[in-house]
Amino acid sequence: MKAKELRKLSAIELEAKLRETREKLFRIRFRHHGSPLKNPLEIRNLRRDIARTFTIMNEIEQNKREEKK
Repeated sequence: MKAKELRKLSAIELEAKLRETREKLFRIRFRHHGSPLKNPLEIRNLRRDIARTFTIMNEIEQNKREEKK
């Protein structure tokens, strides 16, 4: 998912998306240990999606803290 799309989501939706992506990564890693994936880059893309989601969540949190000052 692109950063622009993530920025449109609320905090609750971001947390749900993060949970969903982590579960998907877990399932793919588990399946990968049994037999090789057709597209091993999928693991990298999911890790990057998780990092991107965390970044957006931290930006939102930082903006909230700055508004309070």
